Amino acid sequence: MNFLNRLIPTALGLGTILSLTQTSIYNVDGGQRAIIFDRISGVKEKAIGEGTHFVIPWLQTPYIFDIRTTPRNIRSETGSKDLQTISISVRVLFKPDIEKLSTIFSKLGMDYDERILPSLGNEVLKSVVAQYDASELITQRESVSREIREGLTKRAKEFNVLLDDVSITHLSFSQDFTNAIEHKQVAQQDAERSKYIVLKNEQEKKAAIIRAEGEAEAAKLISTAMASGPGFIELRRIEASKDIAESLAKSKSVTYVPEGGNMLLNMNKN
Repeated sequence: MNFLNRLIPTALGLGTILSLTQTSIYNVDGGQRAIIFDRISGVKEKAIGEGTHFVIPWLQTPYIFDIRTTPRNIRSETGSKDLQTISISVRVLFKPDIEKLSTIFSKLGMDYDERILPSLGNEVLKSVVAQYDASELITQRESVSREIREGLTKRAKEFNVLLDDVSITHLSFSQDFTNAIEHKQVAQQDAERSKYIVLKNEQEKKAAIIRAEGEAEAAKLISTAMASGPGFIELRRIEASKDIAESLAKSKSVTYVPEGGNMLLNMNKN
C-alpha cells in the first residue's frame, strides 16, 4: 500500500509534466510565421520564425499565419461610363506583410483576406470600370488591367496586405449590349458588301466602255481596210479556210479533207 500511495502521486506528477510540456511546445513550418498572444501584455509585436518554440501554457497562445503567396478571385457587377452592365473578375496573388503580422492579427484577425479583399476589390473595380465605355474596356484592356492592379495594390497596402499580381480573368457584358454589338457587326458587313458591289459595277461599266471603244475602233479599221481594196477580204477568207481545215483535220468523223484544205478559195468571189 505504501508503494501504491507513493506511485500514484508520482504518476500524476509525470502526467502533469508531460501535458505541460506538450502544451508549451509548438512548431512553425516553412512558409509560416507565428504571432504570440499574451494574456498579460497582449499581442507580441515580433513574429516568430520557422522551427520549434516554447510558450508559457495558458498564459501565452501561438497563432500561425501562412505567409506564402495565395491566389484569390474577386468578382464584381458594375456599370461602365456609357451605363452598360459589366461583369468582371480578377485574380489576385496576395500575402501578408511579415513585419505587420501583429497589426493584422490585432485589427483583422486570422481571416484578414476574407475581411478586406472582397470589399477592396469591388471598390476598385467599380471605380476603374466607371471611367471607360464598354467598347473601351475591350480595346484598352491592358490599360484597364494596369489601373485595377495599381488601385488594388495601393488600397491593400493600407491594410498591410501585399499583392504580387493582379490580372483580369473574365469580362462580359449584358445580353442587350452583346446583341447590339452583333447587329452592328452585321450592319458593317452588309455595308462592306454593298461597297464591294458598287465598286464591282463601276469596274464592269468601265470595262464595257473600254470594250465598246475597242470594238468601234476595230470596226473603223476594218472599214478603212475594206475601202482600200479587196486584199483585206481575201486575207480574212484565207484565215477562215485555214481554221476550218484545221478543225476538220482534228475531227474523228472526217476521213477526207479536200486537197490543200482550200475549201473557201474556190467559192464564188463575186
